[in-house]
Amino acid sequence: MQTIQANGYEVVFNQHGYEVLNALLPEKKYSKIFILADTITSEYCLPLFLQQLATETAIEIIEFETGEAFKNIETCVEIWNVLTELGADRKSLMINVGGGVVTDLGGFVASTFKRGIDFINVPTTLLSMVDASVGGKNGIDLGNLKNQIGIINVPQLVLIDTDYLDTLPKEQLRSGLAEMLKHGLIYDKAYWTQFADLSTLDLADLDTLIYDSVVIKNKIVQQDPTEKGIRKALNFGHTLGHAIESYFLENENKKTLLHGEAIAAGMILESYIAMEKNLLTDAEYSEIKRGIQNVFEDIIFEKRDLAPILELLIHDKKNEYGTIQFALLDGIGKTALNQTVDNELINMAFEDYKS
Repeated sequence: MQTIQANGYEVVFNQHGYEVLNALLPEKKYSKIFILADTITSEYCLPLFLQQLATETAIEIIEFETGEAFKNIETCVEIWNVLTELGADRKSLMINVGGGVVTDLGGFVASTFKRGIDFINVPTTLLSMVDASVGGKNGIDLGNLKNQIGIINVPQLVLIDTDYLDTLPKEQLRSGLAEMLKHGLIYDKAYWTQFADLSTLDLADLDTLIYDSVVIKNKIVQQDPTEKGIRKALNFGHTLGHAIESYFLENENKKTLLHGEAIAAGMILESYIAMEKNLLTDAEYSEIKRGIQNVFEDIIFEKRDLAPILELLIHDKKNEYGTIQFALLDGIGKTALNQTVDNELINMAFEDYKS
C-alpha cells in the first residue's frame, strides 16, 4: 500500500513502514527512545514491534494499565515522572504502540514533556488505525468526560501494520468498524455500500478498506486541520455516542462500552434526528439503521438513563456559546454541520432506537 501524505507527516504501512521507521531513527539522531504500551499491547504487540525495530539508540519501555479508565492526568504524571527519572531530554523520542488510549495519551504526554518531544504512533487496533492515525488529536479524559484535555500536534510518523489485528478479540475488531462505517456515511456513499455484506469480506478486503478509510479521514483533515469547518463532519455519531460512552463508563450498574459500540448507537440516534429534520429520507434512515445493526448489537437503555445522558451533552467539547452542536447526515455521503437539536427530538430518537 502506498504511503499517505498527511499534514506534516506520513502514514506508512506494513513491512515498508518498518523500513521507513528504521531509516528515520538514525537520521533524527535521537538521544534515547521510549516505547509506551499498555499491559495488553506490551504482551501481545510489543514483541512483534521489537523484532522489526533496528536501532543502536538506547531503548526504555514504559508500561501502564490497560483501559479508558487510565486515560487521565494521573497516568500522565506517572509517565512524566518516569521519563524524568530515566533521563529523557528534548532529543528523546516516544513511540506509542497500542490502541487509541495509548496513542491519544502518549501523544499528549510527548507533546507536553519539556514543551514537546517527538513521537511516533504505531496503532495496533482497527479503531486506532482508521481513527487515531490521522489528525493529530492527542488528549486525555477529565473524570468520565471524554477527551476534555488535549492538543492538536502531529507525530513524526504513523506506522500501520495490519498483522497486529491478529491479536485482537472479535469485539475489539468490530469496534473499529464503527469509524469505517462513519467515514462512508459522511463522505463516500460507495465506500459505505461496501459494508452491505460483511460475510463476503476477507482479510485482503479489510486491508484495502482500512487504507481507504485513512484516505477519507486524511482528505477531510487536510481541508480543515483545526476543526473550524468540514472536519466537524467527523463528529457524526459522537455527540450522543460520547455521552453514552461516558455514562456507561461511570455507572457501576452498566457494562462499560467499547468506543465503537457507543458510536454505533450514536450514529443510529443521530440518523433518526437527521430524518426528522428532513435531511435523510425514511429509506436512507432504514438503510443506515439496518446496516449498523447488522454489525453491532443494540444497547439496552432504560428510561432513567436518558436524563443523565442528556446532562452529559452539556460538556461536549463541540458546544459553542452554550449550544449543543451536532454534525448530521445530509443524505448518505454528505453532512450538515452546526445543527441544533432540542431534547424532545433526542428523546424521540431514543424511543425509536429502543423499538
